[in-house]
This record gives sequence, structure tokens and C-alpha cells, in this order.
Amino acid sequence: MPDFDLIVVGDSFAEGRGGAVRADGSFAGFVAEVINILGISGPIRNLGSYGATTHDVVDRQVPAVSGDSAPLVGVIVGGNDLVTDYDPDRFRRNLRAIHTALARPDRLVFTTNWPNIPDRLPGLPDAFRAVLRSRFAEANDFLDELVDEFALVRLDLAHAPITADPVMWCPDGMHPSPAGHQVIGQAMADLIDEVRTMRVARLR
Repeated sequence: MPDFDLIVVGDSFAEGRGGAVRADGSFAGFVAEVINILGISGPIRNLGSYGATTHDVVDRQVPAVSGDSAPLVGVIVGGNDLVTDYDPDRFRRNLRAIHTALARPDRLVFTTNWPNIPDRLPGLPDAFRAVLRSRFAEANDFLDELVDEFALVRLDLAHAPITADPVMWCPDGMHPSPAGHQVIGQAMADLIDEVRTMRVARLR
């Protein structure tokens, strides 16, 4: 038996910030939707935290779960790297280290690429907005490589038409709204279920 049925590492997107606030002050984000839709009833651990970067996940979150045998793991991180102290080599190195540590043949690792955050961030100078667009495009290209290398289950938010709907996002432009978390959670759960079904079919 695994220690946890689901583990999630990452930033405030993984944490669920922007989603409905529960009585205990935590956020019912897209991970909560995934849990409900997939019927996950066993223990879960979500280490997603506000402001976390890829380095934070490598340094603190991955070591905290490296000994666990959870069959389902979510990795949602990188947005804070891209909009703040961005070093492309460090960013790629950290992302690769995260997935090297967490990917296993008997485990499904799910993630998302980065939607069009630069065009939603309020008050940016045009020149910096263009810089961010380039960073996000490069990051998504690199994630494509990791998806192939580690057989990740990736929800494509970069090209999903629904992400252009303003109702999907909080005013800060970074975090999904409650409606956005719900839509993303449903799409992610459907994708996980589809991949699981395909894997079972291959084993028959």
C-alpha cells in the first residue's frame, strides 16, 4: 500500500490559490476537483505553496516526498521563475531534476504547461510583456521535451481556447478563479482517466 494515493508539489497554482476558500482557510483548487472526480479516497499530500519556484520544489518539496510510493503525482511549478528572477539554464535544470526524482514506471505524473499569463498581467510595460511571452514560449517548448522523456501526462493550457475566457482567471492574471479551477480540474481528471484506461488496455 502506498503512503499516499496522491502527492502534489509546486506553487500557488498547485496549492489552489484563487479557488474557493474552505472553512479552514485552505483553497479548493483544481486538485480538489481531480480528487472528487476520480474518487480518490485515500490520503493525499499537497505541498503547493505561494511563491514557490522550481528551486524551492527541488530543495524542499521533492525531498519531503521522495520516499513515498504514491501512484499519482502532480507537478505544477515554474510560473514564479518565469515572471521574476529568470535564469533559463537553472529553470531547465530544476524542472528536469524534479521529474527525474519523481517519475517512475508504475506512477502517473501529471502537469500543465503555461497558459498566456503575460497578456493577462495588469500594468506591465509592453517591452517586458514581450520578454515574458518569449520566456513562456521557451518554457513550454522545454516542457514538451520533458513530456516525451518522462511520459508525463500534460494538460495543454497554452492552446486550450477556454483559457482565453476572462471568467477563468483572477484579477491578478496569474491564478485561476474558482470557475477556472473547476474547469481545469475536470479537464485534468478526464485526461488522467483517459491515460489510465489506455495503460490498462496495453497490459491486456
